[in-house]
Amino acid sequence: MNSMLSQVRAIADTMVTSPGRAKARTAIIDIGSNSVRLVVYDGPRRIPFILFNEKVMAGLGASLGRTGQIEAEAMERGLRAVGRFAHLCRDMDVQDVRCVATAAVRDAANGQDFIVRAKAMGLDVELLSGVQEAVAAAYGVLSGIPTANGIVGDLGGGSLELARIRDGAVHETISLPLGVLRLPQIRAKGPSALERQVKKMLAKADPGIEPGLPFYMVGGSWRSLARFDMQLTQFPLPVVHQYAMDASRAEQLTRIVSHVGRARLKDIPAMTGSRIPTLPDAAALLSVIVRQLQSSELIVSAYGLREGLLFGDLPPDIRAHDPLLVAAEAEGEAQGRFAGHGDMIDRWIGPLFLDDGEAWRRIRRAACLLADVGWRANPDFRAERGVEIALHSNWVGITVAERAMLAQALYSNFGGGTSVPAGIESLASAAALKRASLWGLAIRLGQRLSGGVEGPLLASRLEMVGDTLELRLRGVDTDLFGEAVERRQRHLAQAMGVKYRMAW
Repeated sequence: MNSMLSQVRAIADTMVTSPGRAKARTAIIDIGSNSVRLVVYDGPRRIPFILFNEKVMAGLGASLGRTGQIEAEAMERGLRAVGRFAHLCRDMDVQDVRCVATAAVRDAANGQDFIVRAKAMGLDVELLSGVQEAVAAAYGVLSGIPTANGIVGDLGGGSLELARIRDGAVHETISLPLGVLRLPQIRAKGPSALERQVKKMLAKADPGIEPGLPFYMVGGSWRSLARFDMQLTQFPLPVVHQYAMDASRAEQLTRIVSHVGRARLKDIPAMTGSRIPTLPDAAALLSVIVRQLQSSELIVSAYGLREGLLFGDLPPDIRAHDPLLVAAEAEGEAQGRFAGHGDMIDRWIGPLFLDDGEAWRRIRRAACLLADVGWRANPDFRAERGVEIALHSNWVGITVAERAMLAQALYSNFGGGTSVPAGIESLASAAALKRASLWGLAIRLGQRLSGGVEGPLLASRLEMVGDTLELRLRGVDTDLFGEAVERRQRHLAQAMGVKYRMAW
């Protein structure tokens, strides 16, 4: 028995969470070619929460292709946004404000004027090079998808950055003047002009990037394109992060977008009106890039430059933390009743699930960390609340199938039994959902036995002895047995197809 517990503890210790609170509230003002945005962050350093998010479609790069300058109206619109954001940061008591500018300010003849005027507002604008922009976007993808291995493509208003990522690191990078605000002028030269231009630019850059890799899509226009595809395919989970498409879909979307009216596009949830005009050009560029790189598949990342800047500033030990488990632990601690209880539950039920692989173990642990987040909900709707948290919260580092498993585990934990919640049966295999329901029932038993405190879990063991699910307590603690505990143990045993007993 001791060896089994040691094995469970050893596994749990490898899944680092340790939220690591931010030193102070932080913010990034991102002066892009298409938009100027403020994002204010708080919470765990590894995966900070967004407190405030606002953008202004300033269009600083709209005239670069024609005049080489930022137009006066766009300049004023961008500076008004920067002034408002600086004021908000002061009133929000943001201690660390990082203000960065990318392609439009970098390439415009009057870009320095923008920087000088922003400095008069109290902001030091950091002008990112193309390489720095590519590295930040790549780090953003690694922050949200730690196992990502392929090519990151960050499409902005003024430029396209490409970066090779593997083994948690950024390797070769390229910055190309192919932002969505520049593409119309290129495409106006003929149906093959964009393909010729991209091929020429890639050959000149000679990045040495091997073909046949996944392509990670970053940037508002490409995310909007993915949302359009989700609408077309009636994808059941409207979460764009880690949404995957076959590489051939890029060419299909190029044809479809060119024939769809603006009214249809406006009806798509989360599709902003400012992105609609860029979709045909964004789709055309994606199709060309996929052909040139011979991409194997397309994967969307909701994380990009801003998240990459934060991630790049972290020490290696905090970068190594699992973003899903950090976020789940922080949410569980904020919403639950008993500090540290999720981690104890995970260790307690672990002996039942020693054959779970690494991927399943981390989803099981996330479920344990979130095991008490529904207690404020109406008891009749707690199971549904668990599903909502799993499917719709802003988790990263989790696939669609894993979201479904997390939803099933919380649903069963909050009283949904072994039935499958409507809408998730197509997101994961029946075997995966069955396993997740057992996690949920085991968590539910642990919650009832312990009352949310440590003592009963330390005084008891839950394990399989032959074909029997045994709940064992020390003799002095047998008064913790009760009808409610016995009922939940019985439900778990029935779901597992085994016998059960209580022992001491």
